[in-house]
Amino acid sequence: MDRKINERLFEADISSLQAEMELGTLTAVDCVRWYLERIERFNPILKAVLEVNPDVIAVAKSLDEERQQVGSRGPLHGIPILLKDNIDTNDRMHTSAGSVALANHFAPGDSSVAAQLRAAGAVFLGKANMTEWANFMSSTMWAGYSSRGGLTLNPYGPGELFVGGSSSGPGVAVAANLCTAAIGTETSGSIINPSSQNYLVGLKPTIGLVSRSGIIPITQSQDSAGPMTRTVRDAAILLGAMAAIDPEDAAMLSNERIAHKDYTQFLDLKGLRAARIGVPRHYYRELDQARLAIIERAIALCKECGATIIDPVSLPCESAKWDWDVMRFEFKKGLNDYLAKAGTGASVRTLDELIAYNETHRDSALKYGQDTLIWSNETTGMLTETAYIESLHLNREVARGQGIDHAIREYQLDALLFLGNEDGLDLSARAGYPAITVPGGYAETGIIAEGGYTTKGPQGITFVGTAYSEPSLFRLAYAYEQASNNRTAPPDPV
Repeated sequence: MDRKINERLFEADISSLQAEMELGTLTAVDCVRWYLERIERFNPILKAVLEVNPDVIAVAKSLDEERQQVGSRGPLHGIPILLKDNIDTNDRMHTSAGSVALANHFAPGDSSVAAQLRAAGAVFLGKANMTEWANFMSSTMWAGYSSRGGLTLNPYGPGELFVGGSSSGPGVAVAANLCTAAIGTETSGSIINPSSQNYLVGLKPTIGLVSRSGIIPITQSQDSAGPMTRTVRDAAILLGAMAAIDPEDAAMLSNERIAHKDYTQFLDLKGLRAARIGVPRHYYRELDQARLAIIERAIALCKECGATIIDPVSLPCESAKWDWDVMRFEFKKGLNDYLAKAGTGASVRTLDELIAYNETHRDSALKYGQDTLIWSNETTGMLTETAYIESLHLNREVARGQGIDHAIREYQLDALLFLGNEDGLDLSARAGYPAITVPGGYAETGIIAEGGYTTKGPQGITFVGTAYSEPSLFRLAYAYEQASNNRTAPPDPV
């Protein structure tokens, strides 16, 4: 590996790469070859990348030639990114949600997100591993595991530290410099969680801001794609390229939708000055001392930067009895609808067939079982059950009106502050509201949490807002990132 290239590309952000490409001191082909070499060296250990785009060099070369002949398309021109393996691409890469049942599946077209990123000039380096079926397959499945790709490991402590899921592969790949940035998806924590555990910036957008067309779903009420990056600026650049309206996604047709082509305009070094940030202490109650110290330092830093801290704030929904029925009912319908339109190579076309396939191939497909798939398959798939309607009402009305919207309005807040992906973050997922996490610190000690994971390791600081408050969240996150400078790259695995 060329030492000079390594020094320039390691931890490089989108803007610095773009500047060098414009000067002619670096090409997209140079970047792609550097990342491919790192993938070859380190992915056998980390298992973050499921497959490399077989045409990636040709695509990069074409974009380099286009830059020379007609100029750049914009900030993403020639930038190598990875996509989570549930995002359709119309090329020679597969889309499988990590499942061996779809290991040979080629999507019939680009997802809306992939099409927008292609149009912006992004280079699709490959598909990233993920917790199989976005962790909606088995109640005992380890985060980061898929039957197709194996277990993704956290580069800060392979085999020791929690990797986070279900966008595990994108998170690890960005953290370990196997790509410039990645696109993950989230239903409840699947971007925020692995971003937090891998010292990254992760944004889960408002439902309706980014299209879900062509993405293997869990639930239409909560799913969203979003950027996973090493800097807040990179996340803002990617979001701007992903926020075009898609008439095929009904959630994007709301009159309340607010989108911007350029979210970098909201990045402000003084973004915390005069901001009002709420501290929901109820959701800190189960933090161990090491993690509590990290959130307390974040609160103190926000105050030093000029924010007004409202501590504590209480939410009427804190005692609400939540269930998972929205996911359970919507998954069957969403998956059946997706599989019915799947492209060539799909071994299954319904949830029934998927369950049967897994049973037939249980040695390769059922390391952790499939009790969650079976649980979802017990529903009609018609979304008419009373339990579903009541659960959907609870999520929307209580998580919003008695949760985030209540706090924002009652305390006149810009955002609520959480650590990583703790319990309170599920509230924003149920409400369909945005959240952004930024590296917050490293917990040197930890406890064994539910599922056998240790809580030690990288931790994110997460800002949560109301619908379409991404501009405000970017202001806060950028100011905090620049003041704290907590991001530290992991050592190369050996």
